[in-house]
Amino acid sequence: MLTKTLRQNLGPIPKDVSPALNLNGTFRGDHDLNPASAPLRDETYTPAAVLVPIVLRNEGMTMLLTRRAAHLAKHPGQISFPGGRAEEEDLSAVETALRESEEEISLNPDLVEIVGSLNTYITVTRYSVTPVVGFVQPSFSLRPEIGEVSEIFEVPLAFLLDEKNRKKHSGFHNGIERFWYAIPYNDYYIWGATAGMIKDLSERVLLE
Repeated sequence: MLTKTLRQNLGPIPKDVSPALNLNGTFRGDHDLNPASAPLRDETYTPAAVLVPIVLRNEGMTMLLTRRAAHLAKHPGQISFPGGRAEEEDLSAVETALRESEEEISLNPDLVEIVGSLNTYITVTRYSVTPVVGFVQPSFSLRPEIGEVSEIFEVPLAFLLDEKNRKKHSGFHNGIERFWYAIPYNDYYIWGATAGMIKDLSERVLLE
């Protein structure tokens, strides 16, 4: 059963405000496909966390995703997990992920069972992101925070975990070719850090 496999193969539930400002342990990131941009362990990164919300629907599990508002200065219109920068009052990455999810999409934390984590993900914008995985009861009533989120939607988890649906795309930035993972789904283009975290999740399933 997939829920059992994930419980067994996910990383531990974060107990502190991890990720640390300085890198330690295992981490993934945009550099997976762009080795020249590999982060330095002695540099500092802004801690953040996202919730990787797996909805336990009877007809099949889904992943809850958001589309960022088009007017945002950073990553407008991109597909992402709910989450964001850690605040001083957050005692752990779990608190950050749940707080941000409630603020962004009105997801009640009581409906979320945190079951583990993925590898810390380092972005080119110098964020150190802890992906916190949670099983979500489908009895939610969601509402997007229009200042940050333009849309909330679900994608079948089986589709996202199937490696045949994951592509490697590329483009040029400042004359340098960069590569990223992408998972096109209907009119949605899931790519970058979000697709990279989903790849990490799919590898946990394959461990079984």
